Amino acid sequence: VVSYAFWLASIIFYDALIVSVSSSDDVDKVSGLGFSLGYIGSALLFSVNVAMTLKPEFFGLEGAVQAVKLSFLCVSAWWIVFTIPLILKVPEPKGEKTPFSIIAKEGLQRVIQTFSEIRKHEIAFLFLLAYWFYIDGVDTVVVMAVDYGKSIGLETSDLITALLLVQYVAFPFAYLFGWMGQKFGAKRFIFIGVGVYILIVFLASFSLDSGSYSIFGFSVGKFLAIAFLIGTVQGGVQALSRSYFSRLIPAERSAEFFGFYNMVGKFAVIIGPVLIGTVGRLSGNPRIGIFSIIILFIIGGAFLVKVHFLEKASIKT
Repeated sequence: VVSYAFWLASIIFYDALIVSVSSSDDVDKVSGLGFSLGYIGSALLFSVNVAMTLKPEFFGLEGAVQAVKLSFLCVSAWWIVFTIPLILKVPEPKGEKTPFSIIAKEGLQRVIQTFSEIRKHEIAFLFLLAYWFYIDGVDTVVVMAVDYGKSIGLETSDLITALLLVQYVAFPFAYLFGWMGQKFGAKRFIFIGVGVYILIVFLASFSLDSGSYSIFGFSVGKFLAIAFLIGTVQGGVQALSRSYFSRLIPAERSAEFFGFYNMVGKFAVIIGPVLIGTVGRLSGNPRIGIFSIIILFIIGGAFLVKVHFLEKASIKT
């Protein structure tokens, strides 16, 4: 829990750095490249860790338990090694030197002040609302994918294959989305990503028999095809959301504003699972429960449309 909390805190500052390491001319490409490299890095390490767990004797290990423990150490070493260039080479604006005691004391007050500031930036605030809903849908798909696969009777090896497939496919597509977003507009490709997720949920929900969790015209190949589709848009939606938000906020207060951005993102995966469980139980049909996630993407898309028209209106004035 402590490790996860500090990781969440680090992501705030990592995302905020997008403002200082890019310009409006390349922010979408830089954000896409960041997510792209992140996916290939995690895929490579995950592949090695899976191999260690499945074939521990090949790595000179006693068994799967020792392999899992060593995997945690590998992840820690991975973070340390790749954080060093960030600390040494990546520039950032100098902030005010404020004692920690004062920061801790004024922290809650600054949160309230920042929220008030975001409310004044109407387009940024509406985008955060849009982001909250559609990223809740994205994260719900990520979190529930394994449980979904188990419920339709897939083997653990099939689920691992699907997880790796998403990571490797997301590697080129995250950068592609960043490049296309830079060339044709980030919002346009966020819309495309949300549309593909609606298709994904539709395909996944109608792969279950309406009466039970039994397989209904389903195969491992279809599950992997859905995993491939997820990989084509997952990193792209994340990358373009970050880069687009960076354009809407004051550069000098990027860390504060990205604090809210990440808070909204991490509060996601609340509505989706509740929606699936509630609708599935009330309807008696798990297929309808899964299909209900589409609501999140539709609401998120509606707010994005509002953002689009507000932005056009502000340009005209």
